[in-house]
Amino acid sequence: MNHTESREKFQKRQKEKVEQIEEILREYLPEKSGYQQVIMEAMEYSLLAGGKRLRPMLLMESYRLCGGKGKEVEPFMAALEMIHTYSLVHDDLPAMDNDAWRRGRQTTHVVYGEDMGILAGDALLNYAFETACSAFSMEGADAGRIGKALEILACKAGIYGMIGGQVVDVQSSGTKVSGEKLQFIYRLKTGALIEAAMMIGAVLAGAAKERISVLESIAGDVGLAFQIQDDILDVTGTEETLGKPVHSDEKNEKTTYVTWKGLKAAREEVELLSQKAVKELQTLEPQDDYLEMLLIWLIHREK
Repeated sequence: MNHTESREKFQKRQKEKVEQIEEILREYLPEKSGYQQVIMEAMEYSLLAGGKRLRPMLLMESYRLCGGKGKEVEPFMAALEMIHTYSLVHDDLPAMDNDAWRRGRQTTHVVYGEDMGILAGDALLNYAFETACSAFSMEGADAGRIGKALEILACKAGIYGMIGGQVVDVQSSGTKVSGEKLQFIYRLKTGALIEAAMMIGAVLAGAAKERISVLESIAGDVGLAFQIQDDILDVTGTEETLGKPVHSDEKNEKTTYVTWKGLKAAREEVELLSQKAVKELQTLEPQDDYLEMLLIWLIHREK
C-alpha cells in the first residue's frame, strides 16, 4: 500500500470512528425538558459543535489496544468530551479569551448569553461525572476499574491537571513566561486530558500498571506536541481553515512556544516529541497501526 492509499484508508477509518463517537455523545446527552430546558439546549449546542473528538477516540483506541471489549468505555468517552467541551465554553467567555467564534460557528456565550455560557460549562462538568458513574450499573461492570478511572478523570481535570494549567496560563497573560513554566502550563492545560484518555482506556481494560505508565508518557508527549502545533497554527493558519480567530495569542499577549523559541525551533520540537511518542508506542504489543497514524496526524494537523 502506497502513502496515498494508506492516508485515504486512515481518513476513512477516522471518519467512521468520529461518527461512532458522535452517536455515543448523542446517546448520553440529557433529554431537553423542564423549566431548565435552555441549559440542556446550550449543553447540546456546545457538545455537538464538531471537532476532532481526539480525547474519546484516544480513550477508545487505548482500551482496545489493551484488550478491552465491553461497553463500559462509552460513558467515559462521553464524559471526557463533556469535560473538554466545558473547558472550551469557559475559555471563550469574555473574562477569559473573549472569543466569538469556535469551529466555524458562534461560541456558546454569544448564542445563549454570558450567564448561560457559564452555566452550560458548569452543567457539562457536573453531567460528565454523572455520565461516567453510569458505568457502575452496566452489565459485567468492574467497580474497581471504574472507580480508578473516575479517580484519574477527576485528578487530570482538576487543580493538578487541566484547571491547574489554566490558572497559571491566565495569571501569566501579559507577562514574559519562562520556558519551564510554559511547558508546565502546556503539560497540564492540554496534556492532562490526553493523558486521562489513554490511561482510562487502559485501566478499564484491566492493563498492568507498567503499561498504563507507558501510555501516560506517550500521551504527555502527544499533548505537549499538540499544544506547540496549536501555537504554530495560530501564527501560520487561516481563520477559514481553523474555524476560529488566528493571532489570538498575540492579541492576548501570551507567551507561546513560537514567541519563546521561534517558528523553526517549535516545528523541530513537535517532530522530536512525535518521534518519541511513536517509538514508545511501538514497544507495546499488539501493534496498532491506526493509533500510530492517529498520533502522527494529530501532532502534524493543519487545523
